Amino acid sequence: MKLYPIEAGNFKLDGGAMFGVVPKTIWNKTNPADENNLIDIAARCLLIEDGNRLILIDTGMGNKQSEKFFGYYSLWGNHSIDKSLEKNGFHRNDITDVFMTHLHFDHCGGSVQWNSDKTGYEVAFKNAKFWTNDNHWDWATKPNPREKASFLSENILPMQESGQLNFIKRPENDFLPESELGFGIFFADGHTEKMMIPKIKYNDTTICFMADLLPTAGHIPLPYVMGYDTRPLLTLPEKAKFLTEAADNNYYLVLEHDAHNEIITVENTERGVRLKEVFECGEIF
Repeated sequence: MKLYPIEAGNFKLDGGAMFGVVPKTIWNKTNPADENNLIDIAARCLLIEDGNRLILIDTGMGNKQSEKFFGYYSLWGNHSIDKSLEKNGFHRNDITDVFMTHLHFDHCGGSVQWNSDKTGYEVAFKNAKFWTNDNHWDWATKPNPREKASFLSENILPMQESGQLNFIKRPENDFLPESELGFGIFFADGHTEKMMIPKIKYNDTTICFMADLLPTAGHIPLPYVMGYDTRPLLTLPEKAKFLTEAADNNYYLVLEHDAHNEIITVENTERGVRLKEVFECGEIF
């Protein structure tokens, strides 16, 4: 097995929304804001090469939305999925599976693109199976008013219409030891219904792709919960359980949204779980 970071693009989000009830005087120390109160955000995806499978975890925002839409998110940098795949010797047509942690636009927008004459949409990975779970699919396709702006039908429905949509078989509890894709999955409900966190056995360690359970290193303390989370009081025990396990077992945590810290480890302290070390992806895989 080989792992590759795939940088799908950088953007900015409101720091207050990213940290919920935590005061700016605190979160600004780890995630400094610009003059518009915006903090740097990454869309870091992960590519797994395992035998004859190439599995892409999440796909970023994509590029099909309007200029007005992207204007809300202050895009910066020159990353893209295609550039990042090419850098690692791959093309999007090589991808066999696209695993989506959840269907918010900044995690799955790159899964769908305009067709050639911009009269409609098509899947952006023509040879891939697309993976979600049935609970989350129902949640995303019948969105509540709180999340409606994050679940965009043009990002979601073409996967089903293409015939390439597949559902992960969920366990009775919150952890699936081995999914159809060969890695374990932790299911979390605090951010959105049945978000999936991959736990990948890699050599002699475990690599976890944190999605929105832990968006940045600045979110490690338990009360540091995003304002975007639909059930923050569920996020608290989910974070506590996962981070305690990560500290006890020295998991490497890939941060999808941290533009400046790619991989971290955590440790138990008198104040709870805290940051231990920071790594670049190339140091670990």
